[in-house]
Amino acid sequence: MKVLQVGTLNRPIGCGLGYSPIETVISNIDHGLEKIGIQSVVACSGDSKIVGEHFVTIEKSFGEYWSEDSKIQRESMKRHLILSLKRATAGDIDIIHMHDAGMLEFIFQGVVKSPVPIVMTLHVPAGEEQSFKRWNKFLTPSSGIFFVPISEYQRKQHEGLSNLRDVIHHGLDLEEYPFSDKVLKEDYLFSIGRITPDKGQDKAIEVALSTKSRLIIAGNIQNKEIDKKYFKKISSSINYNVKVEFPESESDYYENVMKPILNTEHQIIYIGELNHIQKKYWFSHAKATLFPIQWGEPFGLVLIESMALGTPVIALKKGSVPEIIHHGKTGYAVDTQMEMQDAILEVSQIPPKDCRDHVEKNFSIELMAKKYSKLYEQIKR
Repeated sequence: MKVLQVGTLNRPIGCGLGYSPIETVISNIDHGLEKIGIQSVVACSGDSKIVGEHFVTIEKSFGEYWSEDSKIQRESMKRHLILSLKRATAGDIDIIHMHDAGMLEFIFQGVVKSPVPIVMTLHVPAGEEQSFKRWNKFLTPSSGIFFVPISEYQRKQHEGLSNLRDVIHHGLDLEEYPFSDKVLKEDYLFSIGRITPDKGQDKAIEVALSTKSRLIIAGNIQNKEIDKKYFKKISSSINYNVKVEFPESESDYYENVMKPILNTEHQIIYIGELNHIQKKYWFSHAKATLFPIQWGEPFGLVLIESMALGTPVIALKKGSVPEIIHHGKTGYAVDTQMEMQDAILEVSQIPPKDCRDHVEKNFSIELMAKKYSKLYEQIKR
């Protein structure tokens, strides 16, 4: 079987850059399919790095994860989709796997027609993409478009959508997340994610201050007015704002980058956006990751990244959080900030190996790829 993934265009796929959640999932599916013997083709930008076949549709990704809609971007997206579907007509593609609801819109508008069944991973909540409701009246069991929720929480949100299939949780390539229970745990809490009210960095700061804990905050600030205003709001509580650089040798990162920051007396520290390698160091050495989410996130990759590296997560019980964290064993899924504060006092009792084992059992790319493979076989014409 050969599967064509139609990549997103915001950032290059498989390059381990900073904030790129959907691109990370596409890369993980590419890796996972190849690992279990399914041929993977990814239609994407030329600056991406693909394990399977790299089918280039545009030279470079847009660069920014979010920007104002422009004619150039719309034309690039249309070109990307048309070339992707042209690749699908070569006769060797069994399934198209899509990730961007905006691209799927072209199919429903009749701009392009798919020659093979389409799997669409639902990365966004139902309320954020009203297209799903518009499309639903045109869908039948024989439409050839099948939707995959990424959590039970999200599946319930999309209830009633035609051809809605079973949940497939995201998975990590655990070879890229090396674990050791001998890693020195430092006395700090870690928070990483886009700097925006939905992620609740202000709540993380409040929890840290109330428990007299050090908090390291990482994340990008998108060019959105709401995000820029939010960062300005929380900046008054940040004692130290430093952009961390990556040293010439990865082995020097802990000694040359992390320790000088941790040796300061600052309590609330913002270190900017981290790449794939940098964030693994900050996850590994933290005593816990804070996830005070303020919305029903369909699936937080941060949760499984942290646990894969042996660091428990203390999170508010919203969205898919209760599905991902094993409460009391790999972290704490709680209802209030006060309960988050209480959990900080107990979190050191959680063995890092329990966190790792939980991810290996439930959130590996091999498991994710096998579930997608089963779906592909079911719908293949």
